[in-house]
Amino acid sequence: MTPQVLYLENESWLRTVVRSRISEPEAVDDIMQNIALALVRHRESLGELNRVGAWLYQVAVRQVLMYRRTRGRRRRFEDRLLQGAGTGKTTAKAPGPAESVLAAEKQEQVQGALRELNELDRQILMLKYAEGWSYRQLSEHLGVKEDTVEYRLMKARKNLRRLLAGFVTEA
Repeated sequence: MTPQVLYLENESWLRTVVRSRISEPEAVDDIMQNIALALVRHRESLGELNRVGAWLYQVAVRQVLMYRRTRGRRRRFEDRLLQGAGTGKTTAKAPGPAESVLAAEKQEQVQGALRELNELDRQILMLKYAEGWSYRQLSEHLGVKEDTVEYRLMKARKNLRRLLAGFVTEA
């Protein structure tokens, strides 16, 4: 049986499994796409599986977990951007309501700026800072030299700073 047929036969219950484990409706399609990719990647060994449904269930749950992990890393990355990562400044007192509102506003600005970046800039920043990829990993993934990765990261950070400065001047 082809991966496409298997996917189409099982799509509705897999979508239910994913939807029940994720609170973001827009993420369901992304996760479903990753499940389809897993089917294609394992097409050679699909015939050897005794219980394809159980395997698909495990793939779906694993993809949801990977999405949550990536989302958590992305949030931590955005928080580090907001807090001025590397400044070494930490405060012992809990933030008050005004600070919480300002922090939420800053986080929205960072997310907005990340959305406005071109796809390559956003991807390289997220892989480097949210996923913790090394220059070598980025180089292999993008198919370029490490010097090029360094330049693209510098350019992406500059573009992000420019967008964030634009948010500040608008406010």
